[in-house]
Amino acid sequence: MTFGEQPAYLRVAGDLRNKIVDGSLPPHTRLPSQARIREEYGVSDTVALEARKVLMAEGLVEGRSGSGTYVRERPVPRRIARSGFRPDGGATPFRQEQSDAEARGTWESSSAQTGASAAIAERLCLRPADRVMCTKYVFRDAGEVMMLSTSWEPLAVTGRTPVMLPEEGPLGGMGVVERMAAIDVIVDNVTEEVGARPGLAEELQALGGVPGHVVLVVQRTYYASGCPVETADVVIPADRYQVAYHLPVK
Repeated sequence: MTFGEQPAYLRVAGDLRNKIVDGSLPPHTRLPSQARIREEYGVSDTVALEARKVLMAEGLVEGRSGSGTYVRERPVPRRIARSGFRPDGGATPFRQEQSDAEARGTWESSSAQTGASAAIAERLCLRPADRVMCTKYVFRDAGEVMMLSTSWEPLAVTGRTPVMLPEEGPLGGMGVVERMAAIDVIVDNVTEEVGARPGLAEELQALGGVPGHVVLVVQRTYYASGCPVETADVVIPADRYQVAYHLPVK
């Protein structure tokens, strides 16, 4: 192989990928067998197998037990809108995570006290093992799981207050900004950092993905006078959703 030339398995995978993208191999079509790939491209069994593995890792094909490997349906990405602070009048958790006035999704949640991990302690300016309220959310749109979120709030801020449990009490189910304001903590800034990584097994199981699928992770933190009062990881399936930001110009 000369310098700069692609390995054979990537060339084969690339050609098959092009056929999937241009519709020559439409969704639900059976991918050519390993033997067929070997004959058509003049490559070894190892190369044919590795090419199929590439397409599977990219989420373009899926294996069906006892049947073979098939081209997956390619969803049209939908948009998740984010814009920092929410409109006046309160925001449900779904509106908080997708700040679209038309958003009408549903969510489930569970909260529990726990010790902050080293990473979460750093994000919240705490000491490791300091107590936090951890709340896990599953968000659905038309019944389909579209987003996961895990939120952490320092109990040094919310402990023994009416808003200690995000989904219970007089402001249960409202957004962070509104809940914190009720205990005289004025949120004045929010940051979001977006990254991508392979989804964890439990995330992909909840989101309906397959091993190797990539997820977008929005790491969000709310601040009051420079002090972090809530941080969260929002996990979104990258093959089905795009994250769109609407930022005001000052």
